[in-house]
Parts: sequence; C-alpha cells; structure tokens
Amino acid sequence: MKIENIIFDFGGVVLDIDPQLTVKEFEKLGFKNKEKIDTPAFTKEILCKFEKGIFTPEVFRQKLREFLEIDADDQQLDDAWNALLYDIPSERIEVIEEVKKHYPIYLLSNSNEIHYDLYVRDLQLRFGYREFDELFTKAYFSFDLHLCKPDPEIYEFVMYQHGLNPETTLFIDDKEENIATAKKLGFKTYQLKAPERVRDIFENGVLKKNLAIE
Repeated sequence: MKIENIIFDFGGVVLDIDPQLTVKEFEKLGFKNKEKIDTPAFTKEILCKFEKGIFTPEVFRQKLREFLEIDADDQQLDDAWNALLYDIPSERIEVIEEVKKHYPIYLLSNSNEIHYDLYVRDLQLRFGYREFDELFTKAYFSFDLHLCKPDPEIYEFVMYQHGLNPETTLFIDDKEENIATAKKLGFKTYQLKAPERVRDIFENGVLKKNLAIE
C-alpha cells in the first residue's frame, strides 16, 4: 500500500485533551447537571455551531451561561473551556517535522476560536511557528471552513483543494465516526487509540510497515 499524503486530526492525535477537566471547572462555577453536556442541546445546538463558526466567541459564552445556568465572566468561562487542553508535547512537534520531510501533511481539526487562540499561542511561544500552516503543508480548522467532521463535505474540501487521491491518502483520527466517513470517501484510515501515541506509528518520519491501515 502506497501512502502519498497524510491528514492528521489535532485533538486526541497531536494534542491530548480531557473534556472532563472542563466539566469539573464548570461545576466549580456552579454548574449542577453534568449529564446535560452530552445531550444534543449542547453538542448540536451550541458546540457544533461554535465549531462551525456560526457562533462568535461572544455568542458562545452567552449560550454557555444560559445552558449551564451560571453567572461567570468571560475570563472564567474561557479558562474553564480551555481546561480540557493539555500543552502540545514537544516530541509530537518533532515527529510531525520529521514526517513532513517524507509526505505532504495536512491538519483537519474540529475546533473553535477560543481553543485555537490558546494553542496557536503555545505553538508560537514554545516552538517558534507563527501558525499551523508553517508546521503542516496546510492546516484546516472547522470554524474557518464552516464545516465539521464527520460531515463528508469537510473531507471533500481538503481533497479537492489539493487534488488528493483518497486511495493514497491516509487519514489519522481518534474518533470512530470521523474514521467511518473517511472510509466511505475512499481514504485509507488509521484510528489512533489511547494509550497509543502518534510517535508510535512512525519510524524516522515514515509510516511503520506493519501498521494496520484500513
């Protein structure tokens, strides 16, 4: 199997995340019913619209206050919302830099402006890259495209933008629903499952030969 291009997810692949850390911070601010976070009222009507760039950060914060039924200022909400993000591990940046020597690499992330501002600052201050387009061949974020995984349109946008052949393009993500769409579109896929890390699937910047690519 010949892989000519690689598309990376961000959260859960390049960056470790733990959404429960944000839930705990919300609870400190007075949020009482953590089960609500997993309902469509939040995931579809608030989070998805923020990740698609339909909601601005200002609108998102107000929607959060109403949904969580809390009285918190902007900074408190941003701090709680960003609690789920860990720092970008330096060894993963090194892996990506090495991989880029061998393949065109793309980033395709469901993300939002509040999170983006935090981790692009981390990228700038710790690694010297002004933006993710300098680290990757090209980086795409859902709030810029107004599209989200697992909807097929976001994959098609990247594919047609760069003339990628899905049969020779590997899509790496940690979520099964995102992998499933990529498969339907003909991409080669690899689901990264904890405790596996992105460094574990490459050797000197090249995909390991025994990797179970589907």
